[in-house]
Amino acid sequence: MGINGDKLQRAFRLLDREIEAGEMPGGVALVGRKGSIAGTYAVGHSIISKDTKLEVTEDTIYDCASLTKVMATLPLIMQLIDRGELRLRDTISRYFPEFSGNGKDDVTVKHLLTHTSGLQAFKDLHSHGWTPEQIRAAVLGENISHACGSSYVYSDFNYIILGELAAKLFSMALDEAAKRYVFEPLGMGDTSYCPAGDLQSRIAATEFMGGAYRWGEVHDENAWAMGGVSGHAGVFSTAKDIAKYAAMWLNNGKLAGEARGHLLSDASVAAATRSYTADKVNASRGLGWVLKGDVWDASGDLFSPLSYGHTGFTGTSVWMDPESSVFAVLLTNRVHFGREKSVVRLRDCFHNAVAASLEG
Repeated sequence: MGINGDKLQRAFRLLDREIEAGEMPGGVALVGRKGSIAGTYAVGHSIISKDTKLEVTEDTIYDCASLTKVMATLPLIMQLIDRGELRLRDTISRYFPEFSGNGKDDVTVKHLLTHTSGLQAFKDLHSHGWTPEQIRAAVLGENISHACGSSYVYSDFNYIILGELAAKLFSMALDEAAKRYVFEPLGMGDTSYCPAGDLQSRIAATEFMGGAYRWGEVHDENAWAMGGVSGHAGVFSTAKDIAKYAAMWLNNGKLAGEARGHLLSDASVAAATRSYTADKVNASRGLGWVLKGDVWDASGDLFSPLSYGHTGFTGTSVWMDPESSVFAVLLTNRVHFGREKSVVRLRDCFHNAVAASLEG
């Protein structure tokens, strides 16, 4: 099985249509198979303002938003499980005694990973003038809104807590743990929390907020109030780096190139990519990953039932199909023109066209 180049270009040109429609200023799309990149497409602009207009390149750095959940927090948690230092059924109160009472004593690591903890979907943590430490305390002190395990509600709180757990068990800050144990082993040199200021010209600006575009700082307000480092948002990356990450998952956790060994075990990859929410309405969740048929599924109509991925609020996504060994990265800053802009249809259509480019 191979990828038809002409048909792949048809998939890439779908970005042009969305730019012309004013849904986004630009984007980068990348498709690969079996660890190799089949094609990359960069189009449009990374920022359009009164004073600045920069073109997108293949190396443009994007605010990944909720891709952080599966690119930083998830692999750290799975590594801890691989090491025998953590279990899916461990309660959160075991590590954070303040996360107890009011039905929270039974909430486990698995509940957080699968968004079945009972924590509410969203809460403003950024407009109170709280320090990052006060925000973390507020999250750990938050009551659940329904019994853990009873329903599926996507919540950033789950991954804020998981990020805190990873930092605690690795005995270092979350951003340092992600760099040391995920990004560096994979050679993801353009991936980080809080990118350095001298990289600004390479970064796609997000939304106009507070009299200026958010440019080089995390778009998510709660993550911003936490100093830019959180388990739910904050990572910045490029399409090429995310491709390395996706290829690792499709290669059962193995490191590519001259690197040897595994970032994750075969067993961890298998565990993370099977469904834990078959009994829930509109839910098909692995550990972290969105699976085929979930309400947040953005894989379109033609990716196989084995496919999995994740999206980010700023307009980002990564999707993988183990059946065809294909991975697809789509990075946009669709919030640049306002939060009402959407790439939901683009994601589905793009993945359909990618799947249709497979031949043989």
